[in-house]
Amino acid sequence: MSRLSVICWEPTQAHRELAEVVWPRIKAETMAGQRVIVEVKRETRSLAENRKLHALLGQIADQIEWGGKLRDVETWKRLLTAAWLRARGEDVEVLPAIDGSGVDVVFRRTSDLTRQECAELIDFVEAWCAEQGVEDEQSIDG
Repeated sequence: MSRLSVICWEPTQAHRELAEVVWPRIKAETMAGQRVIVEVKRETRSLAENRKLHALLGQIADQIEWGGKLRDVETWKRLLTAAWLRARGEDVEVLPAIDGSGVDVVFRRTSDLTRQECAELIDFVEAWCAEQGVEDEQSIDG
């Protein structure tokens, strides 16, 4: 069975999707003797939000040194996500590394953020960029 995802944005539309799309699929699978998992979760970040976040991180990676050198986009994403999570009161765990070599930081993946959370993270990164003097690359290039 392939994965089925539906996006629901208001009660009437959601009811229609469940009755006309989801239920027939569940019924057919269970009648065929298959077990089915139904999961309900908030919509995660959009591709546009992901592009915007990564564009900001790219600008930071090109312009700001941290710990004595320029860092890549992935490192900046980890640093800024951890800082944002702490700023909103969420836990960021620092655990002993499983190979005994130092520590590792464990926190939520940005791909699991809801659209609202991603927007908050983008706002946090934009504010941080303003504080650090990160320039928009479009304005740098002229």
